[in-house]
Amino acid sequence: MEQGSDYTNILNRAITVFFKDAVRITLSNPSKALFFLRTMWWQKRAAQKRQRWLRENLHVPPFLIMSVTNKCNLRCKGCVAFAHQGSRPAARELSEDRLRDLISEAHQLGVSGIILAGGEPLVRKELLSITKDFPAIVFPLITNGTLIDETVIQQLKGQQNIIPLISIEGNEYDTDERRGAGIHKRLQGIMKNMRAEGIFFGCSLTLTRSNAATITDTNFVKNLIEAGTRLLLLLEYVSFEEGTDDWVLTDEQRSHLRQKIEAFRAQLPALFIAIPGDEEQYGGCLAAGRGFVHISAGGDVEPCPATPFSDASVATVSLKEALQSHFLQTIRQQHDSLNETEGGCVLWTEREWVRSLLLPKDSVIIPVRPLGSKNQ
Repeated sequence: MEQGSDYTNILNRAITVFFKDAVRITLSNPSKALFFLRTMWWQKRAAQKRQRWLRENLHVPPFLIMSVTNKCNLRCKGCVAFAHQGSRPAARELSEDRLRDLISEAHQLGVSGIILAGGEPLVRKELLSITKDFPAIVFPLITNGTLIDETVIQQLKGQQNIIPLISIEGNEYDTDERRGAGIHKRLQGIMKNMRAEGIFFGCSLTLTRSNAATITDTNFVKNLIEAGTRLLLLLEYVSFEEGTDDWVLTDEQRSHLRQKIEAFRAQLPALFIAIPGDEEQYGGCLAAGRGFVHISAGGDVEPCPATPFSDASVATVSLKEALQSHFLQTIRQQHDSLNETEGGCVLWTEREWVRSLLLPKDSVIIPVRPLGSKNQ
């Protein structure tokens, strides 16, 4: 059994607490509260499956992050997916059948939740036809929101296990500056429509040095909640593109963020998830299978979306086989030597070390732009 596996019990308890809180904030909506109660039971069964696999030396993470496409209808500044385009060919995507089979495998192994990302995941029109067959899996859907039309809203109404997380950057100026003119106003209308249809949704907010004060402002958060937001995913920006180093939070801002999140959780009727802040209670970064792995659009199984390195692909092997990756296991075994760094992502900061862990035959599977290249 891999070192440091005791943290899994803490993580499983945290998942249970999360859904208990979800029940609490949805008591005014009996149907949604009942869904979260059922989900708590499903999560307990999933955790039991993972524990059984762990006794057989198979480490199944509670979450997968699946970037189902590299395509997107926007071109946002500082985009992680765009920064790694040279490492993940846009033309290579898992088929609809393979996506469906992959989710089925994950369910059988005891995966609790699958975070759907991209690119823009809703570019794949068949996605919501796949997810409807897996009601016991929670699917947070990280989306720029612009493709959520009336048809998509009706699909979401029938799938309570999908939680759309609309990506915004703060106020109108910040959002439009990063995502494009008119996007903020457009998203306000989409959120209004989802609220009117009773959809449980949230917002994904990437904090940078320039927007941190806005996003951590109590009135800003209250306004999001009044607009229907019930889950706020707070992500500290990691610099992947040249010229964005000064987007990274300062130490003072990071400390302030921790204090504000604690206050929000105590005072406001919403769920708050902070990355990487919430990982600290589990001994640091949850990547490489400690808490999650990333599956690229082409099927490469990677430590996280920030590190485009892999020695296994679910395009050619089962998920169970891919999770036994020598590369992922090596990172987990050496986890204690990794310390969080300025910018929040130790695996990206130490990417040369991470890449060195690949066996020689694997080191050329996923090409990576040379450090310091113009488009890195």
